[in-house]
Amino acid sequence: MGYERGMRTIYTDAHHLQNGRSELYDGHLVPCFEMPSRADLVLAEVHARCLGPVDAPLPHGLAPILRVHTEPFVEFLRNAWDEWIAVRGDIDALPLIWPNRTMRHDRVPTHIDGRLSYYSFDAATPITAGTWTAITAAVDVALSGVDRLRAGDRSAFALCRPPGHHASVDVYGGYCFLNNAAIAAQALRDGGAVRVGVLDVDYHHGNGTQAIFYDRNDVVFASLHADPAIEYPYFLGYSDENGLGVGLGANRNYALPFATAWDTYEAALADAVKFICTHNIDALVVSLGVDTFEHDPISRFRLRHEDYLRMGEAIATAGVPTLFVFEGGYAVDAIGMNAVNVLSGFEGAA
Repeated sequence: MGYERGMRTIYTDAHHLQNGRSELYDGHLVPCFEMPSRADLVLAEVHARCLGPVDAPLPHGLAPILRVHTEPFVEFLRNAWDEWIAVRGDIDALPLIWPNRTMRHDRVPTHIDGRLSYYSFDAATPITAGTWTAITAAVDVALSGVDRLRAGDRSAFALCRPPGHHASVDVYGGYCFLNNAAIAAQALRDGGAVRVGVLDVDYHHGNGTQAIFYDRNDVVFASLHADPAIEYPYFLGYSDENGLGVGLGANRNYALPFATAWDTYEAALADAVKFICTHNIDALVVSLGVDTFEHDPISRFRLRHEDYLRMGEAIATAGVPTLFVFEGGYAVDAIGMNAVNVLSGFEGAA
């Protein structure tokens, strides 16, 4: 596009290979809300507003992934589709049963139905023929964004799809398979950053990211999200979750009520940025979900287009190299405007 300045976006068409046919929502199998057009529309807005250059990611291999996720889990994701079609045929792979509190958790089933259930936590995240290629490409997008920060860029936008913040060390769900933001944060640490902040502004709690870093103080986590007492993922994201062991005090959740609008959100965001910065971070990773939008079909916050500009400005006050990693947002007609508004607000506050 001939850009010379501006925030660099990392993007790959490989995300199209994750294209599920259906998910379980409100008791019905419905077309997936997490669809390829989400990233396409954000990319179109990046170009339309001349945000900055757009680069393809470089391959980084499995080693950075294995710094966050367990090897058995990664191998499961690599082989799940082949195991599934051998038994069930060419349909989306969805789990059947989950090991509850009365069942054993120390045995990994050998049948693919059991393995899907063991490694997942919901039925909204289909594995397809292209899942493995898409999710490893998304990690390369995030890690290429890390490369830009290490090369001296003030900021970068990793246009990842599928998202990642619900994925934990050995569990997938919430449309997420590998935790792009957590892998990026760990890569920043491995590259020399003494302490990294992760700020999650997605409507849903970043349960996977919290769980990965919960007993550590070298990665500080703060999340603004809908109250899990009444919203997905329900079982993590409460305000009394402050970290464990040496990580005590390095985790903070802002559980907000339905219908939260900018006046309430702004104060929580300012406090979250302040909290992270008190830990003297060297870099910041932002899990950028825009499903806080007032017209998002599966969310219940009330942020408006212009609020995302202010969000970017507030994040910029951290004053450290910042990587934005794309997460949720399902009002596809507005997704590009809202995401790029955050990035533009951040750039304008520089």
